Amino acid sequence: MRVMPAAPSREPSARRAWSIRRVGPSLPGWTSWGGARSLAARTWSGHRLFVVVTIPAVLLRVDAELGYRWQAWFNDSFQYVQNTVHFKLDPARVSGYSIWLKILEPFHSYALVTILQHLMGLAVAVMVYALARHRYRAPAWLATLATVPVLYDGFEIQLEHLILSDVPLLFLLVLATTMLLWNPAGPSLRTCVIVGLLLGIADCFRAVGLPLLAVFAVFMIIRRVSWPKVAAAIVVCLIPVAAYAGLFDLEYGQFAMSDATGVFLYSRVMTFAECSKMHVPDDELALCTTVPPDKRPIAQAYIWAPASPLETFSPSKFTAVPNELAENFAVRAIEAQPLGYAKAVFDDTWRVFGWKRVIFPNAATYDEYIFGYRSVPVPAWDDTTGKYGSYAADYVHGNPLTKVVAPFATIIRGYQRYVWLPGTVYGLILLLGAGGIVLDWRRLGGDALLPWTISFALIFIPAATAEFDYRYVLPAVPFACLAAVMAFSQGTAGGRLVRRLAGRRRGGGAAAAAVSSVSGSVPSRESRSVSVPGGISGGAGQPSAPAVGSGDDQGDLTADGT
Repeated sequence: MRVMPAAPSREPSARRAWSIRRVGPSLPGWTSWGGARSLAARTWSGHRLFVVVTIPAVLLRVDAELGYRWQAWFNDSFQYVQNTVHFKLDPARVSGYSIWLKILEPFHSYALVTILQHLMGLAVAVMVYALARHRYRAPAWLATLATVPVLYDGFEIQLEHLILSDVPLLFLLVLATTMLLWNPAGPSLRTCVIVGLLLGIADCFRAVGLPLLAVFAVFMIIRRVSWPKVAAAIVVCLIPVAAYAGLFDLEYGQFAMSDATGVFLYSRVMTFAECSKMHVPDDELALCTTVPPDKRPIAQAYIWAPASPLETFSPSKFTAVPNELAENFAVRAIEAQPLGYAKAVFDDTWRVFGWKRVIFPNAATYDEYIFGYRSVPVPAWDDTTGKYGSYAADYVHGNPLTKVVAPFATIIRGYQRYVWLPGTVYGLILLLGAGGIVLDWRRLGGDALLPWTISFALIFIPAATAEFDYRYVLPAVPFACLAAVMAFSQGTAGGRLVRRLAGRRRGGGAAAAAVSSVSGSVPSRESRSVSVPGGISGGAGQPSAPAVGSGDDQGDLTADGT
């Protein structure tokens, strides 16, 4: 007995919904305005939920710009701007962000800087949504949900408004991830070259970028990307890194990205290191302290506090010799007290997942992560004898202080107080993605392994090399959300588990309805369903409706073209 095949589903699949092609006629009257309207109409038709969710997020960023004109200051911000004005590489941190500010300096506008950073934050949400929909066929509501933290977290919006390198770093990493995973057939050689270049530029914004090159390279090898493509990504990534190190060598006489890696690692170990348990050479004895570990200050105090042993070196702790001695000392401490180091790293990593934000590392620093009632003042060390009195003022040729304007400032300040992603929720998202990766162990975690590893690395590396900071957590969140969606997408073990559970639930509901419908009457012999060859059952020789769930499966397969 032949059965007519079901008609193809007219519901658009995620991939079909994402596809936005130009269908307008190529006629002289077809203006760019008409094309824009057509594109907007198709975007609204296929992605209206995401558009609706994004509009309030855009308005919140507009409110932040109008309420805090035109930037917010963090203590590191002034150093970035100072290095920009007299264009000097910073020995304590990589200066890619200062180079970016130098490119924008002719406009003499902090508004331009922060508006671009707000647009980067929105672009991150668009890329997460696009990748989830196009590549992994996630439903619109789930792909949109994955973007909610980056769109609506009040601290994320404030981070975008700060003169800091974190948002450009996030944008570059998400762009590299999106390009690498976009094509189901795998990345092309040109794509791998661009990904490598993005990672190299990201490393010039923050030193955490270079370890992430290893994450990308290992993932490409696991996913069986050809060796020439992997090699191309690595080589191209090292080009901007080598160029920056060459400039640093010309300025400081050392081929490196900074003179601070050893200093920061020294601060990490000084929360537990005891020289009595180590073999310390004479030239490193000045780095020891007699203060018991349980009475010592936080790690960063050993970098910035005047009483730090590093202050005994002149002219600066951020030079080649102190940096090398501090690094050697830190390595000895880790080798002599591995459990102490492991505990320090675990404690700072665990701090990420707290439900509430606590004042850390101190009240002054914590307040700079909040939209305040007044501008952060320009520090005394930023003064210059030039025309404008400070480097911050020199950059804009005017007043650099933030102008707090009501009622816009009141709105975004109150919003940030109540709307943000608790660390515990981030931890649950990370755990969900890890569960999906474990389920997909036959494919070594699948594609979700890349964003999940990036997310964990962004919170683990600072804890292992320096210290926890709240602003290091925010760039890690979008990757965790993306990994959770990918780990349970179609074609993965997690996705198949979800479909089976959903099928059982639908099947159980259908069975209960069937029992309820027959409980009041006894069917006659003629009305009983009989089995018909070909897998179709019917009553009195008539085919019945397909089994519950089969239509969904068939529709999905038809819509996806598989």
